[in-house]
Amino acid sequence: MMMEMTLEKLHETDFESLFEFELENRTYFEEMVWSRGDDYYHFETFKQKNKALLKEQYQGLSHFYLIKNKEGFIIGRINLSDIDKTLGSAQIGYRVGRPYTGGGVAKKALHLLLKTVNKHGIKQILAKTSTNNIASQKTLEANGFKRVSTSDEEFDMNGQRLRFNFYEWTI
Repeated sequence: MMMEMTLEKLHETDFESLFEFELENRTYFEEMVWSRGDDYYHFETFKQKNKALLKEQYQGLSHFYLIKNKEGFIIGRINLSDIDKTLGSAQIGYRVGRPYTGGGVAKKALHLLLKTVNKHGIKQILAKTSTNNIASQKTLEANGFKRVSTSDEEFDMNGQRLRFNFYEWTI
């Protein structure tokens, strides 16, 4: 059975619980994406960075959602960023805490988010994932994203030579 969950817009009242979520999952997240740096994991810095995100959200440049389970605990986050209102496009990003992976949380959260984008005037969403992140590729494809290209340029992450796969979703 699929876990019950909701998407809730990021608010300043979420900062403490989001900080704990990020701390608890830091090592896991850094296996798949670059580190946000040690400074990010000092609460005052974290608050300032997230206040800047809230300003972006208020301006309609981004939408930051927390994925919460039925008990109201943060189990992940999903974001629409770099919104171009003229083109009706945005970038997608998401991360799910290690204890909640493998149960379809990202797939369902992305599905829930895609149902809301029309009200924001978004008609196209772009995504990228490293070539080793098979779970993310499957999540995107299960939600109607099409792989449009793979970068020629390689990069090193955690001792692996990787490239990016680029995806696109359109209404």
